[in-house]
Amino acid sequence: MGALSKSLLLFALNWLDAQLTLLWVHLNVATEGNALMARLLEHSPLSFLSIKLAIGAGASYILYRCASYPIAKRGMTFVLAIYTVLMFVHALTGCVALGLNLPLL
Repeated sequence: MGALSKSLLLFALNWLDAQLTLLWVHLNVATEGNALMARLLEHSPLSFLSIKLAIGAGASYILYRCASYPIAKRGMTFVLAIYTVLMFVHALTGCVALGLNLPLL
């Protein structure tokens, strides 16, 4: 997967994370774990979404532009791994929200 594809994937995962966070908070299933972002969310969902997407876009762009540097390559791999785990957390949150009982792993 090329640098552009990884950067677009990172931004897409950031956007999905933001949307799912708004959904879970709206349904009173979960809260925002980041204190700064929680304050923005208390202010307004639009503030939260705008800042979250701006940060995600900035990070994606910087990692794309610096893709030739080893540290940026490792950084991109690390951030994508974190977002992959976060998507599993969102999926589990969705299962709880829907009342599905999952067996313990």
